Amino acid sequence: MRLLGSAGIPAGAVLDTKELYEDRTFYERGIMQTMEHPAVKDYAIPAWPVRHDGRPPEVKASPLLGEHSGEVLESWLGLDKKSIEGLVQDKVITKR
Repeated sequence: MRLLGSAGIPAGAVLDTKELYEDRTFYERGIMQTMEHPAVKDYAIPAWPVRHDGRPPEVKASPLLGEHSGEVLESWLGLDKKSIEGLVQDKVITKR
């Protein structure tokens, strides 16, 4: 790359996925963000390309499978806690 650049030929490094993921400058520039995740420690993802006041919006983890099952069944369908626990015991739903 340096040899080509010194000869006046535009050139740049081509990084593989692992190299991009580990490139510290991507984190420093906000291209990659580390997200708090309950199951995966230090989960890194590409940042949202839109910037607000020069920074990407903060990202957060989506709900885990079954995280809100009880709340939804209770508030939307009016099921009581005993019925919901019965569904969990019968392995109809997952609840965290």
